Amino acid sequence: VITIPAYFNGSQRQATKDAGKIAGLNVLRIINEPTAAAMAYGLDKKEKTEVNGHRNVFVFDLGGGTFDVSIVQIEKELIQVLATDGDTHLGGGDFDQKIIEYCVGEFKKTTKIDISNNKRALMRLKNSCELAKRNLSSNPQTEIYIDALAENQDFTITLTRDKFESLCNELFKQCIPHMKNVIKESKLKKQSI
Repeated sequence: VITIPAYFNGSQRQATKDAGKIAGLNVLRIINEPTAAAMAYGLDKKEKTEVNGHRNVFVFDLGGGTFDVSIVQIEKELIQVLATDGDTHLGGGDFDQKIIEYCVGEFKKTTKIDISNNKRALMRLKNSCELAKRNLSSNPQTEIYIDALAENQDFTITLTRDKFESLCNELFKQCIPHMKNVIKESKLKKQSI
C-alpha cells in the first residue's frame, strides 16, 4: 500500500502505481496521506462518533519538504477526504534551516569563524539541528554539541523550545492561511471538527 498526497490527480496516482510496479512492488492500493495518518493513529477503529454517525478529523502534516492539511470524515472504517490544502514549498527542512542559521551565527559570535561556506561543517550542523528539532517534540530543551565543527573548535549550545518557536515564528504563520482554507473548503464549522 503506497501513500500519496491528497491533492494528486488521477494521472499522478497512476504514475505512482506504475512506478511501484516498475520497482518490483505488488501495488495493492494507493491511499491518501491524510487517510494513512488517521489509520496510523487508529482513528478509524475508535468507537466515539458524532451524533450523525461520523467524525470529522483535521490532519496537520508538516513533513520534510511539504506541508499538507486535510479534513477527513470517518464513518466506521470508511475514511473520506473532504478537503485538502497545503504548501509544497514549506516543510521540516525549512525549520531545520532556521536552526542552522541561528547556530552559524552563534558559532561565529563565540569563535569569530564563519562556517556559512564550509560544506562539511554545515552538513554536520544540519544533522545535529534536525535531531535537536525532533528532540524538542518531547523535551523543553536540547543540547547541540559538535566536536571540532571547524578549525578544531567545538560547538555547543542549548536550544529551548521557546527559542525554536521564536526562530520559526514566520514559518508557523505561513501555515495558518492553509488551515483556514481547508476549513472553508470543507464547509464545516470548527466545532464539528
